[in-house]
Amino acid sequence: MRKRILTVLCACALLSGLWAQSPWFDDKDLTLTGVYYYPEHWDESQWERDFKKMHELGFEFTHFAEFAWAQLEPEEGKYDFAWLDRAVALAAKYDLKVIMCTSTATPPVWLSRKYPEILIKQEDGTVLDHGARQHASFASPKYRELAYRMIEKLAQHYGNDSRIVGWQLDNEPAVQHDYNPKAEVAFRDYLRRKYNDDIQALNKAWGTAFWSEVYASFDEITLPKTAQMFMNHHQILDYRRFAAGQTNEFLNEQCLLIKKYAKNQWVTTNYIPNYEEGHIGGSPDLDFQSYTRYMVYGDNEGIGRRGYRVGNPLRIALANDFFRPIQGTYGVMELQPGQVNWGSINPQPLPGAVRLWMWSVFAGGSDFICTYRFRQPLYGTEQYHYGIVGTDGVTVTPGGYEYAQFMKEIKELRGKVSAREDKPADYLARRTAILFNHENSWSISRQKQNHTWDTFGHIEKYYRTLKSFGAPVDFIGEDKDLTDYPVVIAPAYQMADQELVNRWMEYVKQGGNLVLTCRTAQKDRYGRLPETSFGAMINELTGNEMEFYDLLLPEEPGKVVMDGKTYTWNTWGEILKPGKDCRVWATYTDEFYEGKPAITTRQLGKGTITYMGVDSTDGTLEKDLLKKLYAQLDIPVMDLPYGVTMEYRNGMGIVLNYGDKPYTFTLPEGAKVLIGETIIPTAGVLVFKSK
Repeated sequence: MRKRILTVLCACALLSGLWAQSPWFDDKDLTLTGVYYYPEHWDESQWERDFKKMHELGFEFTHFAEFAWAQLEPEEGKYDFAWLDRAVALAAKYDLKVIMCTSTATPPVWLSRKYPEILIKQEDGTVLDHGARQHASFASPKYRELAYRMIEKLAQHYGNDSRIVGWQLDNEPAVQHDYNPKAEVAFRDYLRRKYNDDIQALNKAWGTAFWSEVYASFDEITLPKTAQMFMNHHQILDYRRFAAGQTNEFLNEQCLLIKKYAKNQWVTTNYIPNYEEGHIGGSPDLDFQSYTRYMVYGDNEGIGRRGYRVGNPLRIALANDFFRPIQGTYGVMELQPGQVNWGSINPQPLPGAVRLWMWSVFAGGSDFICTYRFRQPLYGTEQYHYGIVGTDGVTVTPGGYEYAQFMKEIKELRGKVSAREDKPADYLARRTAILFNHENSWSISRQKQNHTWDTFGHIEKYYRTLKSFGAPVDFIGEDKDLTDYPVVIAPAYQMADQELVNRWMEYVKQGGNLVLTCRTAQKDRYGRLPETSFGAMINELTGNEMEFYDLLLPEEPGKVVMDGKTYTWNTWGEILKPGKDCRVWATYTDEFYEGKPAITTRQLGKGTITYMGVDSTDGTLEKDLLKKLYAQLDIPVMDLPYGVTMEYRNGMGIVLNYGDKPYTFTLPEGAKVLIGETIIPTAGVLVFKSK
């Protein structure tokens, strides 16, 4: 097994090396740091002072025109780029490159009033209006026509400007659940294409024989009313595919327009990491993906009484591990510098937390970090949103000083570290993939069977364990090569087909180690149950048969025992009938199936397949399962407490402490401290040079 893992490591190193060779960023820079600026918000006499201050603090790029459509096109067909030209020139004077934006999140009022058909209509009939943002329908042909025309003018003007390094499309583009009449027409057209204009094929896929739902033509189909409890969930599944596709198509068309004129500028967008929406990474012509991350807004997901000032320890790490594998390059387009204005509670971050977040982004392999924003606004919805400088325009905020500290540290490290993929062998040995498809979450969400079920929460139990191992993790889709990973976990992978199961089988037989969990491969890609015994699609792979599954009351959980230790569960449990070559790792200890298997494992070819048939209450069973498996595979793991994470890049180890108490880290033999101390305080960072 050890030989197999070393072989995989060679493949991983080759793949990682290819990923690291981004045409847009120089690894010698480590990371670039920038800041949002809105010239249209400030008197032009202040612009130069502001750009000079950005440069003095250490910023290397800035970010323009995100919400400026009304200033770029004050009347339909009449464009004004002169003010933006002056801002670009002043930024360049102070060695600041520019990310240009397409402004489509805020169409001007003339557009909303002249063409009201472009406005989003919600399921309850409410029509959105001018005065906020993201109120225009991606499904509206008129909106797209006017947006594309404006973008093309902008790209013609700036596409060959060397001061512009890249483009951000829209702003935090989400999947619209739009009930605009044009969206309904577009949905029908989508279904005609998908089902080859064959209404009977659609009826079969949607199971419309149930409850007299049979359609005679596509024109009878409406957008599904998701508020109706028993609405056909196969129809909702297709609707969510369509809705995600509308967002992806709108972004991709913008990208292609820009690339007609921009030959040496990259194109991305800044997604909010809503992983289950299904649109992230779905616009194939974007050069790479970027995300927005806010850490402190009153959710209290941190550790300890003041954890809400530091934030969830894995929020940035998970986003890094989700976005990086899509194309190998990623950046963070918005990272807060202090208090925000929109949270349920908007506290001050703990001193040091802003710098901690920046190092967290960097640790995952990012090529740039941009903060929102330079100046705190004096008017508008976001008046209470902190900037790098305060309301007087000159006083640097605490978060602003932490940005300056981070940028100084990065610049001091440049030229002193090694290549991006210089990482220790024991770290690479525990490299693990989590196979993720948002459609599984969509399907499960309409038929949870237990109100306590949380699909992404189930996935996070495995992810949290892997990060405690100090493991590099990639969230991957089915397009990725599984053989690049010693271990692959596919949690709650409900919808599958024989082709995917065959790929899993081949991966295991060739030496891979696969972990499947409850609810996996129960349905086909339309969300239907196959005409066979429950879960039979993977019986040949796991060596099991499923006798039945059970669901318990949360206040009266059941128990599972593994290696003499007892764990609780209630959300989902499968009672397994293992084959002769399966080893039983855990059994149920109560209910009428006491003694029946809950977890099995078996050798298959050169690899192993482990089936986890139960979802534990608190994730401790999942953690102990992976500990047992990795020990069996002779994969070295760490045992970091929750709140402490460690990553490697550029020959450096980076240890981050989100916990509520200091953590003492033992340096690897021969390592040298570059930044910080081995006793890492709350919100502290340790950076060391690998031997």
